[in-house]
Amino acid sequence: MKLLAFSDLHRDQVAAEMIVEASGDADVIVGAGDFATRGHGASDTLNILMRCKVPVVLVHGNHDDPDEISMFCESWEHGHYLHGGSVVINGQSFFGLGGEIPSRNSHDWNATETEANASLLLKKCPKASILISHTPPFGTADLQTDGSHEGSVAIRNAAADHQFKLILCGHIHNAWGMNGTVASAPVHNLGPTLNWFDI
Repeated sequence: MKLLAFSDLHRDQVAAEMIVEASGDADVIVGAGDFATRGHGASDTLNILMRCKVPVVLVHGNHDDPDEISMFCESWEHGHYLHGGSVVINGQSFFGLGGEIPSRNSHDWNATETEANASLLLKKCPKASILISHTPPFGTADLQTDGSHEGSVAIRNAAADHQFKLILCGHIHNAWGMNGTVASAPVHNLGPTLNWFDI
């Protein structure tokens, strides 16, 4: 299975067009959140991504309105919105966890989960899933410009129990392109570029 993955488009229609153009070579498209910017404009890129002819699995980012993303996917034949839920495609389970975990700012538009709630949601995750999370696991691919880590402890702690096959994330712009391993799971902070994975 060939995955084409990205995160943090933030209304970038040129980047969305590039994803659609490349999508013919993919079996599954993965979008790890932040289609909008500060709560506005998610449809700018989602309307373009709807042209993909293969399954698109996605989560909301902290800049997105979760209800808007969920409703958008209800009318999208190939769109699968995952937040605390999973879907099986070609025998592979994908599980999603959206938003910023934990909250690190108080803006009205900031979509967040507590670490405790994230832990509860992750209990639903089937073993050996590909985890799509907007927030990285704490300590891996989550390095801020000041050297601090801003990932999720809940995701890091769940990795050993759930034996994730792969963790695809975004959120921390400074960490785009960074990767590492948590338990046995490879972790990749994607960014708004074309990222390919063979599963």
